[in-house]
Amino acid sequence: MTDWFQETLHPEFTQGLSMDKVLYHDKSDLQDLIIFENARFGRVMCLDGVVQTTEGDEFVYHEMLAHVPILAHGNAKSVLIIGGGDGGMAREALKHQGVQVTMVEIDGAVVDFCKEHLPNHSAGAFDNPRLNLVITDGAKYVKETDDRFDVIIVDSTDPIGPGAVLFTAEFYADCKRCLTEGGVVVTQNGVPFVQPEEVTNSYRRLGESFTDVHFYRAAVPTYQGGDMTFGWATDDASLRRVPVAALEQRYAAAGIDTRYVTPDLQAASFALPRTILSLMTR
Repeated sequence: MTDWFQETLHPEFTQGLSMDKVLYHDKSDLQDLIIFENARFGRVMCLDGVVQTTEGDEFVYHEMLAHVPILAHGNAKSVLIIGGGDGGMAREALKHQGVQVTMVEIDGAVVDFCKEHLPNHSAGAFDNPRLNLVITDGAKYVKETDDRFDVIIVDSTDPIGPGAVLFTAEFYADCKRCLTEGGVVVTQNGVPFVQPEEVTNSYRRLGESFTDVHFYRAAVPTYQGGDMTFGWATDDASLRRVPVAALEQRYAAAGIDTRYVTPDLQAASFALPRTILSLMTR
């Protein structure tokens, strides 16, 4: 009989993924980390009962968090990634040939682990000379660095445990300090249908530092509960209103190969249903 992984993120409902072959399993008092193969989604990595990433749909998440802010900015030269130890975000950001990428990951062992068990995520990104990998705490880095960035991508876990600091007003203020004029910060912001407080909290906390705070969305099949939101913060409100024609020119000039995001989709992703708009309160 096939073994099944049952996700435990939400107490009200669950999802199951068949574990056709278990490739790695480390269960201890500190964590329960498992990687298995699934016929639909390829390699699946789960931590403490929650799906973290899969080979089958990771491109949706990584493309939307990387290409949307870089191409909305229009002239990004420097990108900072906070987190992203699997290398997928670096892979997508480095598709933009004129961009230098700094990636800050708190645990170097995560990078090594993902290189071994999820090599398709990074696809050689860690060997790219335009990537500067820094192993340190991301919150500490943005508080202390003298470097400045056009785009900051916060590729974090949910605001639970160690990841909670990356959802604070203090962290967002430190990100603002690291941005060039007209720069933009984007964040992983959960699935609002089942995590509505994340939208409200992020909207309020980002609003303490930025004049234009919004969200955009995409459907990632293995993240339970419907469309997920990505936080968006900048002082240049025009960046999320770039016309489709201009985005088409930027996509063509960048020469990037995408599987999910398109100029039309990027423009449309900022249109929010009332269920999400109602959560954006101060």
